[in-house]
Amino acid sequence: MKNYFEVKDVTFSSSKEHELVNVNFYIKDQGDIISILGPSGVGKTTILRAIAGLDKIKKGEIWLNKNIISSENIFLEPEKREIALSFQENTLFPHYNVLDNLKLGEKRKDNYNKISLDDCIEKFFLKEILNKYPHEISSGEAQRASLTRSLLSNPKLLLLDEPFSNVDIGLKEKLQVNLKNILQRYKISSIVVTHNYEEAFYFGGMCCLFSKKKLIQFDNPYKIYHFPQSTEVANFFNKGIFISAKVISHNELQHKKLGKIKGNFINKHAIGKTVKLLIQAEDLVHSDKSDLKFKVVDKRFLGTNFIYFLKISNKETLPILVHSHHTHQHNVNDFFGIKTPIYIKHLVCF
Repeated sequence: MKNYFEVKDVTFSSSKEHELVNVNFYIKDQGDIISILGPSGVGKTTILRAIAGLDKIKKGEIWLNKNIISSENIFLEPEKREIALSFQENTLFPHYNVLDNLKLGEKRKDNYNKISLDDCIEKFFLKEILNKYPHEISSGEAQRASLTRSLLSNPKLLLLDEPFSNVDIGLKEKLQVNLKNILQRYKISSIVVTHNYEEAFYFGGMCCLFSKKKLIQFDNPYKIYHFPQSTEVANFFNKGIFISAKVISHNELQHKKLGKIKGNFINKHAIGKTVKLLIQAEDLVHSDKSDLKFKVVDKRFLGTNFIYFLKISNKETLPILVHSHHTHQHNVNDFFGIKTPIYIKHLVCF
């Protein structure tokens, strides 16, 4: 097996009603990080449990460091896998304080690439709670301590299930940066499970996107976002809309209201064919001087940007992103100009 870790044609199952069939993804090299992205209930935690050896698989093979750890006929016991799983829930031992819980992680493995306990205490802001017991700390603090204990075992593979779901938003970004730095410094191969695509894209050099009990795309984050393989992938991010347009040349579409739209098709389409074109909010450019104007039916303030929603037909509402420092803000019912000719670098059509 050429990859450091691989899930090959695996069927994951928590019950007959909850199965993920023929799942394939991999970690190419030791120290790489991948992410698993999907809505709640899709089966992300089920995958982690099977990889860790807490559940058996029904079909396929799971490989780690050139060895099969799970298949229909092979099952390596969890304690022999050298895999650490950090759950969302508080998994600290209640009769130990935080520091003693962390030291248990250190004792689990003796190796040359030992992770510094002091470094982890600093990076995950644990100094103030070291002498406290699990019932005396918040859920976010317990989650950070549990994650640290898993890290200190320096596993062959680290599994993180929504690692910062209970952490205050102001602290989350710092923790994400610190965690990624530690994983990369010590070359700890990791799988990060999340329902937040920004977190998945930040951690994962490769990303598995699951929806409706199946893997719908495994690719690098840029390609998943800009080159979705299906309308299901594109709709997952809820960042754009599909409009009907006709292919009129090898790099051009015609829309009834928007006119000609130029760009580069990511797939070939026959001239004359009517397709669904994905329009994302960042694809179009605002211009107050443009003659192509549509009425604003809604707007959202996102801090650095506004998203305006323009009604271009009875069935189509177009999103467009504008920097919040733009000299002229628009209100609902104003007419809003779109720069022409329209050029979209990647024409994503189905």
